[in-house]
Parts: sequence; structure tokens; C-alpha cells
Amino acid sequence: MHPFVAESVAVLERTPAVLTALLAGLPEAWIDAREAEGTFSPRDVLGHLIHGEDTDWVPRLRLILEKGDSEPFVPFDRFGFRDAIGRPLADLLAEFARKRGDNVAFVRGLGLSEADLALPGRHPSLGAVTLRQLVATWVAHDLNHIGQAVRVMARRHVETVGPWPAYLKILG
Repeated sequence: MHPFVAESVAVLERTPAVLTALLAGLPEAWIDAREAEGTFSPRDVLGHLIHGEDTDWVPRLRLILEKGDSEPFVPFDRFGFRDAIGRPLADLLAEFARKRGDNVAFVRGLGLSEADLALPGRHPSLGAVTLRQLVATWVAHDLNHIGQAVRVMARRHVETVGPWPAYLKILG
């Protein structure tokens, strides 16, 4: 496997386990916490990641491999996860783990080369992108949303930690 793909997959395949370790078994107050109205809760993050497994990363990767930049990606609905609201967290974690496992296996099976990673695609608003950039963004997107879930949870205590926010950057 190409080293870039192997390094990327190493993160992508761990995201479900990270979120399971972080969220499984927690009281609903932690899972549904928000920074403000209209922001993602940890449950929303999970729903958003599941939606991305279905409609974003692999469909865009396939489009690049099949059509290059002749056809733009279908725009991604960042809020297309509303069916996750109210679903049991254990079901969402299991669904994400299954879908991510399938998608990682698909990527592994492609045997992507350096030439494949340089293939062009077309984002509907960003313009020209490469397959390498898409995969790198998938990894960064996972890490961003893991950080978001952790930050939202930490900020549940912004008022109760007393004077410590000065030492806790996550609460800033």
C-alpha cells in the first residue's frame, strides 16, 4: 500500500474506536451537550460522520477515479444527519464502525498509486482538488470532529471549574 494511504488509513480506521471509547455509556447530558444553539453535539458529530461515510468521502473518491474532474462532486449536506437525533448512541457507534470499516477496506483494496493520488477532481465550491487532498481532508475532518466532541464536552464545565479556565485552553 502506498505510504500516504497507509498513514491515512491508520487514522481513519481508529476513529470509530476513539469515539466509542469517548462516548459509549456516558449519560445523555454528555452526548447531547452543545456549545450554543445550532452547534453540533457529540451525537450530531457521530451522525455527521456516518452521513459522510455514505455520501462524501468514498463517493467522491470513486468519482475522481471514474471521471476525474469532468464532473463536480455532489455538494455535501453538513446537516444531512438529522435521522441520528434520538437514536440510541450504541446503534450510531455500531453503524459508524461498520460503515467506516467497509470504506477503509474499499480504500485498501484500490491499491492506490502515486499517479492515482495526483488525479484531479472538482469540488463544487472549492474548484480543483486531487485525490490526495481528498484523502488528507478525510483524515483532518475526522480529527477535527473528534476535537469538537471533546471541546463540547469540556465546555459543559466552563462555569463550574472556578478560576481554572485560565489554565484550560479547551475552555477558552
